[in-house]
Amino acid sequence: MKKADLSREPGVPRRNNTQQILNAAEKIFSAYGFAGARVDDIAKACALPKANILYYFGSKEELYRATLQRLLVGWLADADQWISIKHTPIVGLEGYVRAKMEFSRSRPDASRLFMHELLAGGEYVRVFLDSTLREHVEQKALVFEYWHKEGLCAPVNAPHFLFTLWSMTQAYADMQVQFAAVLGRRRLNITDFETGISTIMQLVGAICRTSQPLTSHKQADTIQQKAATKRNRMPQ
Repeated sequence: MKKADLSREPGVPRRNNTQQILNAAEKIFSAYGFAGARVDDIAKACALPKANILYYFGSKEELYRATLQRLLVGWLADADQWISIKHTPIVGLEGYVRAKMEFSRSRPDASRLFMHELLAGGEYVRVFLDSTLREHVEQKALVFEYWHKEGLCAPVNAPHFLFTLWSMTQAYADMQVQFAAVLGRRRLNITDFETGISTIMQLVGAICRTSQPLTSHKQADTIQQKAATKRNRMPQ
């Protein structure tokens, strides 16, 4: 995924302005999609001149790419933090589910933006999906493999298990209107998200066999080396 050039102006003002622009872009692109969104609307939403937006990002397309990139990098960081042999399966998976649900609660526009992009064919995230995300899932599969070999979880197809987690957690953003209507309110509240986490963990807990602490740094390094070797063997 091509990165926007955010290095034209150093220091805190640039960082503040770019985050302000990205926050506004997230909302506008989520509401209207790439085709329907206008830079003028984003400028109005973030209370900055249109010229400033084009100065930092160059074009609407580059701003769209940067908005998606920020979202995707955050999702991968959550998985790297929690789906790790430094955690037991129950601790790691609950941490990951909680991170994903908090994202759906606090930034539903971002999740819907990603859904809009996928429904439109995924043109702007295709490289990310085919390379970065694929490699990321392969690395997480090694963690599930390790957990299983240590007797900590049942055997599981890691990609499909992750697909299920993504679907369940992101639905609380993408389908919030439907969920809230069924529960008899206009918006989901914090209690609803906590209930959702508990329900998801009932399902996730079915594969977990222990909550005892795991692993050493040496074992973590071995897993990372295996992941690197596997990536190097992938066809280019």
